[in-house]
Amino acid sequence: MSEPDQSSGGGTLYVVATPIGHLGDISTRAIEVLRQVDRIAVEDTRHSGRLMQHFAISTPMLALHEHNERHLAPALVEQLQAGQSIALISDAGTPLISDPGFNLVRLARQSGVRVVPVPGPSALICALSAAGLATDRFVFEGFLPAKSVARRTRLEQLVREPRTLVFYESSHRIVESLADMAQVFGESRQAVLARELTKQFETIHQDELGALQHWVQADSYQQKGEMVVLVEGWTQPDDDSLNAEAERILNILMEELPVKTAAKLTARLTGLNKRELYERGVALRKTD
Repeated sequence: MSEPDQSSGGGTLYVVATPIGHLGDISTRAIEVLRQVDRIAVEDTRHSGRLMQHFAISTPMLALHEHNERHLAPALVEQLQAGQSIALISDAGTPLISDPGFNLVRLARQSGVRVVPVPGPSALICALSAAGLATDRFVFEGFLPAKSVARRTRLEQLVREPRTLVFYESSHRIVESLADMAQVFGESRQAVLARELTKQFETIHQDELGALQHWVQADSYQQKGEMVVLVEGWTQPDDDSLNAEAERILNILMEELPVKTAAKLTARLTGLNKRELYERGVALRKTD
């Protein structure tokens, strides 16, 4: 295979997927492209250097990450327009999926440079394929906000999302994020933690959100590594269960907020009437 092709007069930007763990998951095509391009743009030259060494790839590398991508992208596009070929890879998986590369790819396309995907591993798709949750429709939310208030606000916007929800999460926030999900979505919502996918200690564990959060919190081992969290989509409950869920949410919010504010937020989350929820909240406060 002689993949890089400058017959059109310009170079090509290859967006190349690399393993998320198991090195055997890299494709033959990806290896050939990485060997034949003029240079490889990587997040971390030391990290990707181990991959290159393993597959005897000697192509020059340059660091392209979130802190320098906007600055370097114009110069790289000029090199592509001059006929050079460049491969873009991330530390693991498919570039641009919660990884750098968007600015370079967008500028390359705007400049008329040929952009070619070389598909392969992605933690998002890997987790979804083995989770046992609905895959016909799903939404990828990437990383949630680091701060709890902002994280809960974002989760509240997704409460009635019917598609399977997929999140990436860092090891040092996984317990707090699962706790927020359990509080906002309800402890009984089904969820899956996919951890260290394709690696030696891969874990794919399904349970209700409340139980999943307690399971992870009780085992520090499950708080390490690369994480994907999948949550089943919202389904329309019958009227009785909707009212019970609304009352549960209202009670939780009233622990921290005035009745009026709690009723307003509950109405936003459930779609029920704000005045009726306020009246129910007042009645509940009187029985305390």
